[in-house]
This record gives sequence, structure tokens and C-alpha cells, in this order.
Amino acid sequence: MKKIGFLDLGVCAYSKALDIQHHILGKVQRAEMGDTLIFVQHPHVLTMGRRAREENIFVDREVLKQKNIDVFDINRGGDVTYHGYGQLVGYPIFDLNRFGRDIKKFVYDIEYSIIDDLKTNHDIQAGVNEGRYTGVWIGDKKICAIGIGVKKWVSYHGFAYNINTDLEYFGYINPCGLGDNTVTSLKEQKGTEMDFEKEKQNVLESFCNRFDVSYEPIKLIDIGGEYEIS
Repeated sequence: MKKIGFLDLGVCAYSKALDIQHHILGKVQRAEMGDTLIFVQHPHVLTMGRRAREENIFVDREVLKQKNIDVFDINRGGDVTYHGYGQLVGYPIFDLNRFGRDIKKFVYDIEYSIIDDLKTNHDIQAGVNEGRYTGVWIGDKKICAIGIGVKKWVSYHGFAYNINTDLEYFGYINPCGLGDNTVTSLKEQKGTEMDFEKEKQNVLESFCNRFDVSYEPIKLIDIGGEYEIS
């Protein structure tokens, strides 16, 4: 069984998490570090993927700034999406040469790690969209968005799973270009606030089961913007 590193950043600003992703991405590309899964919660932020259109943000960027919502244009698939507190974001930085060198299957396995979690731990039937909108859906509502990038056959970016997410923030955007009232959360589905730390562990185990890997926690030390990993 392959082993991956697991890095839990807790709550971390998007800009810093992006720097950490790029740092680890380079190390995995250079074979200086093994495959790594990052978990994080971001303060309010909108990210614009490669296919994003400005009109899918419904308010001026100045208004977003006043509400402390940052906006980042990034090199992942997909349109605009929201990240915020109560949402579990996962960044698998994996050398796909060790995972079949098949990007579609890689995305499929991410989707089904969340689908498996919902079924096993919450008795919720979720699935993929037959129109092949990426992500995980419960009926006609998306509970997990997925958008990855791949450089030199190493993945980065990843998934955003709405656990206790405040869904009102999706009202500022046309999420993933799909229109109004297309997003849900585990909290909404269950009708109660979820234990976020427990859910994080559930997803970690489901992810590892789907990818047939074990994990080893790793730590990151920030020394003035330079990172050491142990």
C-alpha cells in the first residue's frame, strides 16, 4: 500500500495556502517529497478557474473587498466558486505517474471518496452529474466542488466539501456557472451543525480507502515565508 503525507493547515488564508501548495508541488515534481494531501479551511474567498467569467460574480470587487472577501484567479479547471469557514478544502498533490496517469480517473476517485463518505457515515445517497459537471451532487444540488490543475503530471488544487458552510455567500456568485439554488451542505442535509473535526477524519479515511493509500501526518514550519516540512 502506498503511503501519503497528510498536512492539516487548520484555518489558513488562501494566499498562504496557495504558496504552500506551490512549494510542495515543486518538491513532488523534483521527487524531493512524496504525495501529499492538504486539508484546510479558508477565510472568505472567491476563486476563478480557467473557464471563469467575470459576470458570474454578481457584485463589484470593491463590494467584495468591503466584505473581506478576496478574489483569486487561479490555474485550475472550472468557473468561479466560494471558499469559507465550515467548508473542508482538500488539495491532493500527487504524482499521477503513481496513480495510473489518468486524470479523469483521478477526478472520479476524488468524487467517489466524498460519495463514499456521505453513504457510509450519513446514509445520504449522492452521485456525479450525468451531464458531467464535475463534483458531487445530492439530487440537483452540489455539495462538493472539484477543480484540479496538473503540472508535469503532478496534481494540485482539489475539492471543496460543504460541511457547515454558510450557503448565503454563494449568493454573491453564479457558482460554477450553474445558476441559483444549486449548492447544498452537509449541515443543510442533516438539519444540524456537524462536528467538523469528526467529519474531517471521516473524509480523510474515505479518501485513503478510495485511493488505496495510508497516511502519515506531517508538519510544516513557516520561517519567514520559507517552509520546512517534517
